[in-house]
Amino acid sequence: MKQLPLLSSMDETFERYEAKFKALADKKRLQIMYELTQRGKVCVCDLAEIMGMAQSKLSYHLKILLDAGLITKETDGTWNYYELNHGEVNHLLSEELCCIFRASNHCC
Repeated sequence: MKQLPLLSSMDETFERYEAKFKALADKKRLQIMYELTQRGKVCVCDLAEIMGMAQSKLSYHLKILLDAGLITKETDGTWNYYELNHGEVNHLLSEELCCIFRASNHCC
């Protein structure tokens, strides 16, 4: 059974998850993540066209997803390419998160 830290040391963990779930709590950002899932690494210029959004508006959403660690960015010359951070997305669906909200005798 996994040992969980004390509540006082959980603040940082809660803040990290709060940022991730806030990033996920937006339809446009979920659509962006879906497109990245389907297409892999995508240039911001192509993603703006796919999403039908101005690049400035798209950049706002990409920054939130990037700050939450849900996507990654690679720069090649003047272009930025974005990709879903599959490891982090899978982590949100992992045992660690379910264990935080389950009684210790029911932990994964």
